[in-house]
Amino acid sequence: MKDDAERERAHAIFDPIAEEYLTRDGVDIGAMFGSEGLRIRGKVFAFVGFAGGLVVKIPATRADEVEAAGTGHRMEMRGRPAKEWVVVPTSSPEAWAPLMAEAFAFVDEITP
Repeated sequence: MKDDAERERAHAIFDPIAEEYLTRDGVDIGAMFGSEGLRIRGKVFAFVGFAGGLVVKIPATRADEVEAAGTGHRMEMRGRPAKEWVVVPTSSPEAWAPLMAEAFAFVDEITP
């Protein structure tokens, strides 16, 4: 139940920002880690995590900075921190739009 409420809060922040991206060429919604996320040319760059919170793909060095600043933490997959995936909680909504922009630019650049 707690996760449901947190996902609802996350979508209240995420969805309006996502709408802006969906007007761009090559951007759509697709499956990622049991959720739906924003994709550029088929590669996910941002989504709401299963437990709520924004999950974005950014360069590893930038992920280090986000983690060091306390804005977010590395997403864990199979008990190990992911190098380029960061989770930002709903308690930091002001960070969401800028990090989604960074994630979009990063994945756009590395996706053919």
